[in-house]
Amino acid sequence: MLSLLGSYPWQGSSDYFLTSGDKIRFFFEKGVLDGKGNFLIPKEKSVSKIGHALHAYDPVFKQITHSPKVQELGRKLGLERPVVVQSMYIFKQPGIGGEVTPHQDATFLHTEPLGRVLGFWIALEDATQENGCLWFIPGSHTNGITRRMVRAASGASTCVEFVGSEPAYDDKQFIPLPISKGGLILIHGEVVHKSELNSSESSRHAFTFHVMEAKGTTWSKENWLQPTPELPFPSLYT
Repeated sequence: MLSLLGSYPWQGSSDYFLTSGDKIRFFFEKGVLDGKGNFLIPKEKSVSKIGHALHAYDPVFKQITHSPKVQELGRKLGLERPVVVQSMYIFKQPGIGGEVTPHQDATFLHTEPLGRVLGFWIALEDATQENGCLWFIPGSHTNGITRRMVRAASGASTCVEFVGSEPAYDDKQFIPLPISKGGLILIHGEVVHKSELNSSESSRHAFTFHVMEAKGTTWSKENWLQPTPELPFPSLYT
């Protein structure tokens, strides 16, 4: 399991993370700092991801998120009132880019009803089995979810906690989905997916963002990520 400061699944305690939904913040790979907080490898090679409001505050990623192609795809998918809830630049650094254990995005981004969250995953470099491409269990989006990550009660030792348990998945069920630079993967909120440690000499950069169909949907107040007065979830359509 990755640390809180890596790509999710998250664990641990950090207000820096919990208040990052309407900001652009940097998160590091596990094991890149010594006990005194000094970098063991070059700082620029230590970053795991940048999140979670690139879509709102960075002009390049705002343009990508709301590009005509993305908006057209949203309409073809039948999304009526899609809003953007978060965005991340994921580095998957060579040699140290951490494993992301099997999970469902709806564990972290829960809605009622389910089935209203969709991830857009854009490969900024070739994603291969060697550098940590995504793996999926086909058909797993039809089985619901058994675990949620929620905000912990005030005064708790951690800022988030898990309710329920993750099933034990058979590695043989997963299939890899390598993709070339510039390709797009759409990720259903309940599909089980993972990525392996990047033990290669090549990075695997990606830009990803999640949208929610807001029509007839309730965003859980227990989710770690919440809209704020400074940044309500913006419409995908402009």
